[in-house]
Amino acid sequence: MYDYVKAIHIIFVVCWMAGLFYSVRLFIYHTEAQDKPEPDRRILSEQFEIIERKLWYIIAVPSMIITIAAGVTMLILRPVWLHFGWMHIKLTFVVLLGIYHHICQNKIKQMSKGVFKWTSIQLRLWNELATLFLFAIVFLVVLKSALNWIFGVVGLVALAVILMIAVKIYKRFRMKNKE
Repeated sequence: MYDYVKAIHIIFVVCWMAGLFYSVRLFIYHTEAQDKPEPDRRILSEQFEIIERKLWYIIAVPSMIITIAAGVTMLILRPVWLHFGWMHIKLTFVVLLGIYHHICQNKIKQMSKGVFKWTSIQLRLWNELATLFLFAIVFLVVLKSALNWIFGVVGLVALAVILMIAVKIYKRFRMKNKE
């Protein structure tokens, strides 16, 4: 039974992460559409709102719920996992991912009201935060080691720096192509 639940958990983690990644990508495009002249801005915004809402409520939210339900079920079936430090750290990252999810949901609501508080660059960096959470969670689960925490933190910081540099390079590339 445990392996079936674990398979369901992994499948819906993938779906949840896909929903988060693509939602933020849509936020970027939706934000950039605000620079378009009318009627393009209105038409694009209406379409992005429909796509964002469907992606969020048909894929991201149900996937998160099933991921968490399967995760809790695995812990019920194997409560010994709760005795390990790596599991505590993993669950902390899962809580942070849940907060990230909640903030994304608030972004959907804000944008549907015409409120765009973050720039497309800020949203690109925001998208990379989910990548960091994913890396941290997967490495903790696969390596099952909280002892190498220092190496993990250094690795995550290095990954964050690389991702930020990539975003900056992409911004320069886009600006150069606009000219």
